[in-house]
Amino acid sequence: MRPLFHPAIEDVRPEAILHALADPARAAIFASINQVGCVQACSAVASLGERVIPKSSLSSHFKVLREAGLIRSERHGVEMRNHSRCAEVEARFPGLLSAIMNAYAGARGCEAPAG
Repeated sequence: MRPLFHPAIEDVRPEAILHALADPARAAIFASINQVGCVQACSAVASLGERVIPKSSLSSHFKVLREAGLIRSERHGVEMRNHSRCAEVEARFPGLLSAIMNAYAGARGCEAPAG
């Protein structure tokens, strides 16, 4: 298996974060991971409201979030566990993540973006 790419926090760029969270499904996945701290498997966030995300799309969403520096993924057997890097990103770009997530919440009238 090839290793997963996780950028060093110094290499994380705001444009990568904006790109990753521009997609409402990815923003909802990130919000879900951030809320619980750790998702035991990628399939735990496969349903966003009434919509089910196909496994191939879900893998792509996790890759974009990971390569933007928003999450850290670790293989545990056949599962992939994902952890939020929110604290690291917040320290590097104060207020960026909360501004983006609050914009989704304000637009939808809820806490997390709907997919």
